[in-house]
Amino acid sequence: MRPTDRERAKRYNDQLLAIDARTKGLPGIRDDQMREVYIEQLIESVRRIEFVRLIRDRPVHPSRADPNSPAFDPLRAAVFHIRNRNFDEAFWLVFLFVHFGKHSRDGYRLVRDIYGALGAQPWTWARITADPVAFRRWLAANENTLRTDGVSRRFGNHRKYETTNANAANGTAAVIESYVAWVLPHGGHQQMIQAASARTGQNSYELFGLLYDDMKAVHRFGRLAKFDYLTMLQKLGLASIEPGSAYLNEATGPRKGAKLIFANDTEAKLSGKRLDEMLIELDRELNVGMQVLEDSLCNWQKSPREFISFRG
Repeated sequence: MRPTDRERAKRYNDQLLAIDARTKGLPGIRDDQMREVYIEQLIESVRRIEFVRLIRDRPVHPSRADPNSPAFDPLRAAVFHIRNRNFDEAFWLVFLFVHFGKHSRDGYRLVRDIYGALGAQPWTWARITADPVAFRRWLAANENTLRTDGVSRRFGNHRKYETTNANAANGTAAVIESYVAWVLPHGGHQQMIQAASARTGQNSYELFGLLYDDMKAVHRFGRLAKFDYLTMLQKLGLASIEPGSAYLNEATGPRKGAKLIFANDTEAKLSGKRLDEMLIELDRELNVGMQVLEDSLCNWQKSPREFISFRG
């Protein structure tokens, strides 16, 4: 563990023990081993956010934004376009990053080849919005190539149930068409954010909640995908939004993790609303943010006595 992480680990350990001693409300961390593993997951989640902010602040080579390059990376491509003030393309790449994910072995090959149209004219925001149905036709024409050309292209772990079947009701084409239909009536992404902001008085928590609710219009974007998309916009500086809760009513893994820390029982009879309230109270003292709590609790409940680094 790095020196900085050791300092964090001690601070989190002291904070968690102090909170439990005062409130008797964290039975899940009283076991030394479980508390140690949770703290490791907490640090891992903090570092994931720091990593995004790091790439946001570092130089980005143009090859990172080129889908014909093996160096293509949708997040770094988004940063590249932000710096060139092509904000719609940056938002679009964040969406594609979340929809396709990063496979543990294939990396970004699937999003690279589809965004890059297999080496033809890339499916940029300008192209996709000019004729969204054209993308479906392209996908249908190239499905066989994508499946049988010997190149491994797979969705990331969080998106493993998605499909590139062009005719599937909830396939990638339908998802992309619904996303375009969500954004385009406003004129673009920034205009959409501005319109939502006018409705919430620029309160970052309320704005997040409004966008989260509105995003139900996007097919196959459930709680996790919406949460990941919106928090990534925040981390990249594309939107001044912040989750005011972990939205546990619709959650599975994070909800079990919250039950584990607050009741030492993943099947405890605690509602998502009550768990959200308890997490808000916890974060008032830990001050790590809902992204970190949501991610760390989800990963911890999968293996509460042995640290495993979960990716995807």
